[in-house]
Amino acid sequence: MPLILIHSRRFVEHTTPPGHPERPERAEVMDVIADAWRTQGGEVVAPRAATEEQLARVHDPDYVGRIAATSGSAVALDPDTYTSPESYEIALLAAGATIDAVERVVGGSHSSAFALVRPPGHHAERDRAMGFCLFNNVAVGARHAQTLGAARVAIVDYDVHHGNGTQHTFAADPSVLYVSTHQYPYYPGTGAADEIGEGSGRGTTVNLPLDAGATDDDYRLVFDDVVLPVLRQFRPDLVMVSAGFDAHERDPLAAMRLTTDAFGAMTRALRGVANECCGGRIVLVTEGGYDLRALAASLDAAVSALTDADCTPRWPASGIDSDRGRRAVATARAALREHWKLQ
Repeated sequence: MPLILIHSRRFVEHTTPPGHPERPERAEVMDVIADAWRTQGGEVVAPRAATEEQLARVHDPDYVGRIAATSGSAVALDPDTYTSPESYEIALLAAGATIDAVERVVGGSHSSAFALVRPPGHHAERDRAMGFCLFNNVAVGARHAQTLGAARVAIVDYDVHHGNGTQHTFAADPSVLYVSTHQYPYYPGTGAADEIGEGSGRGTTVNLPLDAGATDDDYRLVFDDVVLPVLRQFRPDLVMVSAGFDAHERDPLAAMRLTTDAFGAMTRALRGVANECCGGRIVLVTEGGYDLRALAASLDAAVSALTDADCTPRWPASGIDSDRGRRAVATARAALREHWKLQ
């Protein structure tokens, strides 16, 4: 079967203090996208909660207990990350939605799945909440995929912020490839090109740090010259995407210049690799995105990229002179020359 969306109206209940970027309006945008997909005859299902056992594949059990203890309270976990009384329960649903998406795709009932979740996850470390993230949804999903027989999982993160939690989870694990395009230097401060993994996992962390102001053309270059070649050489059994939309030119929390169509192009390109390498198995999981109009349009572009019969990337031309992509490719090639064949 084609694309399925995993979403719950409960995500709208993930509220935080006024003025915080993770206000319910962000979740309501995803609610609208899910309703539109349902109106078109698409399938939308509600998730079940992740279990403690599933979370413990990524997170320290004591940490899970500390987050559970926030239930019923509004708690500041760090200067950026707050809970509301229902955040723990809804974070379990976010991780559970990712697990559900993985089960459907790896199990073969669906070719692709999109988990429209709140709160996001890629900053969450093994024992620490960060950057609006409580549990690392995509990491929990990747570990679950491996229990189902997907021996090699590739995670591509096109959120504007580096996914420090995801990188650290798999830094020493050669069975999980982590590839990130992100504004650098920027929050959380990780993601330099020479961060390529540890021990037997060296080379399976691929960072493409881009200077502020990167354009559609810059992203096309790093995808064509590094992201896609590495994915094809890795030959994953499943492609997962940390789908953040805060590199959009309208987003207030960053300084990139991606247009809506670029998110469709990136998603199409990744779907194309999934078709080549693993029978089309691809799972997207939402991360950031803080301009409501841009978020809605970019989500729609990503959904269309998963459902269009043609998965050829349709990269827009920015018309802006920029060498940011060339510099990112050069630094990545230098860091990875011993691990991947990059022209």
